[in-house]
Amino acid sequence: MIREPVTFQPPRRASTRSAARFFHLVDAIARAHEPTPTQLGALERSYNSTGDFLAECPEFRGLLVQIHSHGSRRLGTIVRPRDGSREGFDIDLIARLAPEARHKYAGDQGPALLLDHLHAALSRYASTHGLRLRRWERCATLEYAEGMCADIAPVIDAPLLSGPFANSHGLIPDRELRLFGSTNPRGYAKHFDLAAAISPNFSTTEIAVEAMDSAKRADVAPLPDVQEVFDRLLCRLVQLLKLHRNVTFGSVTAQDLAPTSVFLTTLAAMAYAVEAPLPHASPLELLLDIVERMPLQFERRRLPDGSEEWRLPNPSAPSDNLAASMNSAARQAAFRSWHRRLLDDLKRILDAIEYRQGMDVLLEAVQIAFGPRGFHAVQQMESGRQERSREAGRTILLASAAATPVSVAARPHTFFGG
Repeated sequence: MIREPVTFQPPRRASTRSAARFFHLVDAIARAHEPTPTQLGALERSYNSTGDFLAECPEFRGLLVQIHSHGSRRLGTIVRPRDGSREGFDIDLIARLAPEARHKYAGDQGPALLLDHLHAALSRYASTHGLRLRRWERCATLEYAEGMCADIAPVIDAPLLSGPFANSHGLIPDRELRLFGSTNPRGYAKHFDLAAAISPNFSTTEIAVEAMDSAKRADVAPLPDVQEVFDRLLCRLVQLLKLHRNVTFGSVTAQDLAPTSVFLTTLAAMAYAVEAPLPHASPLELLLDIVERMPLQFERRRLPDGSEEWRLPNPSAPSDNLAASMNSAARQAAFRSWHRRLLDDLKRILDAIEYRQGMDVLLEAVQIAFGPRGFHAVQQMESGRQERSREAGRTILLASAAATPVSVAARPHTFFGG
């Protein structure tokens, strides 16, 4: 195994106010890429309808236990898809089958038979509702109205006798390999939730006071609820990583080199579990330390031909290597390059805030890192801030308790931050 010394950069001592502004900005960017309540409702109705249909299909009658979401929808890290040509969102669904299904789908033809049954059932559903259905090696994709897509994978309950989250372990079919692979979507979600529940080791009081003070100033909009930000810290970080990945690599291509979402999410959760208990001056410093630590969270082994094999065991199904898709020289080089760019882009945004480099510089840095939607989210946020500044532009000066109020115009400004 390749082992390298940990070489973190010196701590970044951004001002408390700049750190608070940075997180306000990150929150706005992430929210701009989340589904609206209306879109979420449509997603829920669509996959509930699909689940009801599958439960009554002859292929799965008496075997289907549940249809449930997993991946980003379940974890709270959902963002818009990399395909910028549509407004819809993608969700991952599991068609969970009872253990008895292992007998029905036994043998080397079992995985293909299970996927054939899923495709046949979903074909009838798609035909009834005028939807498009696509077929893959491990799942099928339903394309709903308004650009929404759902990847539906069948998983047979197969609890283990021991190990982390053993009771929720399952088997997923692979048509090409003609076998069932180890998986554990419900266990993975529990692992992520446990990491996200770790309380960061910094004073929330300082940040809360700063947010309250900011709300009183004409040039600064108040932060979102402090506890809400802290509760979603890991989720926001994962969204940030995926958004930056999407902008860096663009739409999916035949020779796609982008790291998978589950690879990034697992690295972030593992790094967060290490860094969150350590003292940090602010959420900003915690975020940057997590990003720096991510490449240290997976195993690398030098092969005889000089190449590297990366391994990241699924925390809920250890025989499942979440880094398997990264085992090509091109993908590994692309990941290293992306990681360096991510750190550089975050520093560029922070510098624009900390050193008051102006709105144009800030917006350019945001667009480079997070694309046009991130640009417009920050631009809209700042337009609202400036409007509030103008409304509060007549400042009341009280010389004493008995003095006559005097109104003066507050001096306008164009900088971002404190």
